[in-house]
Amino acid sequence: MSLAQKPVGAPVQQSVIGRMVRSRETGIIAALAIMLLGLSIFVPDFASVNNLINDSRNFSFVGIVVLGQAMVMITGGIDLSVGSVWGLTAVASAAFMRLGMGPLAACILALIIAALIGLFNGLCVTKLRMPPFVPTLATMSIARALALVITRGKSIDDFLPYDSAFFNLGGGATFGLPNPFIVFLVLSIIAGIVLSRTVYGRQLYAIGGNERAARLTGLEVDRLKISVYVISAVTAGIAGIIEVSYLSSAISNQGLGKELSVIAAAVIGGTALTGGEGTVLGVFVGAVILEVLRNGLVLLGTDAYWQGVFVGTVIVLAVFIDQLRKGFWRTR
Repeated sequence: MSLAQKPVGAPVQQSVIGRMVRSRETGIIAALAIMLLGLSIFVPDFASVNNLINDSRNFSFVGIVVLGQAMVMITGGIDLSVGSVWGLTAVASAAFMRLGMGPLAACILALIIAALIGLFNGLCVTKLRMPPFVPTLATMSIARALALVITRGKSIDDFLPYDSAFFNLGGGATFGLPNPFIVFLVLSIIAGIVLSRTVYGRQLYAIGGNERAARLTGLEVDRLKISVYVISAVTAGIAGIIEVSYLSSAISNQGLGKELSVIAAAVIGGTALTGGEGTVLGVFVGAVILEVLRNGLVLLGTDAYWQGVFVGTVIVLAVFIDQLRKGFWRTR
């Protein structure tokens, strides 16, 4: 067939297929599909409606926090305090409600506390020029200690009547879907629009790609970086409040170690630790993969102590495949 006879739509079709192959989301979605298929075949209970509903509820808590963490990572930073902010917001909201404050006011006040921690992290990174690891590690310790101060090591129970509508936020369902999953889905859509369709989102990618160039083009880099740390802390706070609603109780170790799961989900989803890369679709799938893996290991009877080994292996494999993909396409 001559060039003149070649179908007009062929280059466009090839271009679409090429973009799909090059897309990092294609790989992780394929990995998730293989995991779901394999577990459905070898562990019949995995595909049960109740298990899938529980899975969707469980990965939503981490998923909500990943949305904020991904924004921080896109700018080239990292937030190690999200797990502790998660726990502090949880116990603070419950403590405020036990003091007689209404659920809405208590949650807003707790989220303001979370936002202040994010603001502190952002100011340390931008104004004091600290590496993100330092202030977020410090606030990880501070927030956890404050949670212990509030609870004195005891759980906070009976802060609201058991028929309160507040408990539907985490424990209820809408159209058969757990409410935490619906919150996660809505926040993911909002985050996706912000990152892909707004000037703000493009500016975040520009900072992560080349911060010096972003400053030279006139971007308010410090303000933008502060904003993502505040967003990260607030999303951690939202997860904490929803978890309190689900558990009907608050304890100081809520969110303990979750910063590792959050970062893992972001990395598995293709968010680069060096900044400038990452999508909401990727982190959404990354959060799902982590929970599917954990749930599958439990159903397979795997020793709980080995679960961290498998998760760590998946993280390394995900980063390796991504580097291999980028290296491969540079040679094309």
